[in-house]
Amino acid sequence: MKIEVLYFEGCPSWQTGVENLNAALKLEGLSWPVELVVVQDDEDTQRRRFLGSPSFQFNGNDLWPQNRQEYAMSCRMYPTPAGPRGWPTVEMFRERLCALAGRKS
Repeated sequence: MKIEVLYFEGCPSWQTGVENLNAALKLEGLSWPVELVVVQDDEDTQRRRFLGSPSFQFNGNDLWPQNRQEYAMSCRMYPTPAGPRGWPTVEMFRERLCALAGRKS
């Protein structure tokens, strides 16, 4: 089991996203590895089916999938309880991680 964080250099949101992910993993007692993946260019966005920075994938599947045909070097927004943000909240991560681990949140 592996979580990848896809982002591009200069993204203002990826570090907060990683902090929230790590906090959620710790709260859930999960020691899944987290790999940081820098998306390099437009070709890389297509190959990786990049939904924007930051994106979080578990075993190659986006934790917040979107049905898209086009991929680009762009910032990603997440619908949080406090409104749109550039990263998921700790609670949003906890909910997804619990589902992946096969337990109730």
